[in-house]
Amino acid sequence: MSESAVLILAAGDGKRMKSAHPKALCQVLFKPIISWVLDACNKAGYRPDQTCVVCGKGGEELQALLPEGTHTVWQHERLGTGHAVMQAESFLRSLPKGAQVMILFGDAPFISEELIYNSRQAHLESEAKLTVIAVSVDNPKGYGRIIRDEQYNLLGIVEERDATEEQKAIREINCAMWADAEWLLSAFPRLKNDNAQKEYYLTDCAMLASGDHVKALAYVVSDSDAVLGANSRAELLKLNQIAARRVLEKHLANGVEILSSDGVLIGPETVIGVGTTIYPGTILKGKTVIGAGCTIGPNTMIEDSSIGDGCVINASQIESSVLEENVSMGPFAHIRPGSHIGGSVHLGNFTEVKNSNIGARTAVSHLTYVGDSDVGEAVNFGCGCVTVNYDGMNKHRTVIGNHAFIGCNTNLVAPVKVGDFGFTAAGSTITKDVPGDALAIERGEQCNKPGWSKGKIKIK
Repeated sequence: MSESAVLILAAGDGKRMKSAHPKALCQVLFKPIISWVLDACNKAGYRPDQTCVVCGKGGEELQALLPEGTHTVWQHERLGTGHAVMQAESFLRSLPKGAQVMILFGDAPFISEELIYNSRQAHLESEAKLTVIAVSVDNPKGYGRIIRDEQYNLLGIVEERDATEEQKAIREINCAMWADAEWLLSAFPRLKNDNAQKEYYLTDCAMLASGDHVKALAYVVSDSDAVLGANSRAELLKLNQIAARRVLEKHLANGVEILSSDGVLIGPETVIGVGTTIYPGTILKGKTVIGAGCTIGPNTMIEDSSIGDGCVINASQIESSVLEENVSMGPFAHIRPGSHIGGSVHLGNFTEVKNSNIGARTAVSHLTYVGDSDVGEAVNFGCGCVTVNYDGMNKHRTVIGNHAFIGCNTNLVAPVKVGDFGFTAAGSTITKDVPGDALAIERGEQCNKPGWSKGKIKIK
């Protein structure tokens, strides 16, 4: 079977988006559009070293996102899609003899691995030099129209600005292309810019194939979303809406209960277990995994985290952390990156955990900060406790043993340790280690002055 590769055109500068970044870096469901395209290529079996991305203005940002080993070339002038592909001449020449290359657009996120694989099979089986992937859309305005016969032989592609009224009535447009790399290289010197835009059109390859009397195919697919890109913020919003609907439908089919879609946004890489309920206002981002039988939301955001079965997360935020099974959390709790929360832990309202490990069955009920700490099992934190982890120069860790009791308004000034079954009295500022089974009391001696306030407080 012939070697194949992928060429992704991503030199759009985002000017019409009013963005300071390349258009391919605009996000759909928190994920750059180019990453959607790259992931589809990866799932279809293409390694980074088989992939080349055409970059333009701001391409350094794009390069930083690409998987290691991905080839990049530069289009410094925006002179059309044909000109963009010509910038990859050295990449195309490096491919083995007989190689086929798929040309994709870096701002079209809904190209799928199935479409890539199936179109490749059709291209190879037909022994075509050029295969255009065609899709019929309700409103083809702004796109080139595909001219073909009833046997799907490709006769040409006419850009809208150069099309007749009869050709403008055609609804089939191009969303990707396969080409024999050697034939494509032979077409480069023959691409001309004698058109309304003075640009080199890649679609003119269809006319060249016809003139060369080589096989050219129109491969028609039914997924009209595959062609969708974004040239404006309004179009980007539409892409997000389509992606959000698709993701929700997938999770509903997998047994996730979504009571209302209001404010619910779930990233494409998020996994959710059967029987989990998602309430309005929930945002799940990145490589998040939610277990079975959880209740998530309302008004909750979770990013790049793992949530065990049976967890209840109410009006809270979790970032880059792990929660084991049956954790209850919120409202208004925050778990910051690098935290690991054991099974059946309770984190109450206005609690914050950062870069800490908390053992099973521990309760951090309310108004408490646990940062840079290792907390044992079945520990109880009273209201208003703080692990004082920062001395103005460095961060230090606090270690708390199993079954310890941290009294209300305790300050644990790190580095400090509290042993198993150690207790701290309410209102204490602990600066020395507390042995296991000990009670630590650190308070100034109370002094009452009789009559001190008499005459000082006026009652309104």
